[in-house]
Amino acid sequence: MTIQDIGLFQGIGAKMDFLNQRQGVIAQNIANSDTPGYRPKDLQPVDFNEYLGAASAKYRNITNVSVAKTDGEHIGHGEDDLHTRSKKQRDTYEVAPAGNAVIMEEQLMKSGRTVMDYNLMANIYQKNVGMLRTALGQR
Repeated sequence: MTIQDIGLFQGIGAKMDFLNQRQGVIAQNIANSDTPGYRPKDLQPVDFNEYLGAASAKYRNITNVSVAKTDGEHIGHGEDDLHTRSKKQRDTYEVAPAGNAVIMEEQLMKSGRTVMDYNLMANIYQKNVGMLRTALGQR
């Protein structure tokens, strides 16, 4: 058994691959910021609920677990709490007179966010490898 056989590390690796590919797409958008008629592209992140549904279908004997609501004042007990932080992305982009729709500020913000997410995944990976080493007695 290798470290890549552990589901957590597979998930972290998949997220890092996605972020790496997304950074390449954002770099293309920035490189084509002056190309007439160019429309920016972006990758769609994987829907975790869909992934979880597929994984739970694999193990049919496992029942769904839900959080018990014992008090109406608990944080995050309602369905409305799921949608309070969601942001809707604009469907249309500003278009320059040349037909270009790349907004550099948006692309640079996406790039910065992607770098931060990648660094987070790398740190999580590193910390989990460290925990495994400690558990095995190899410091």
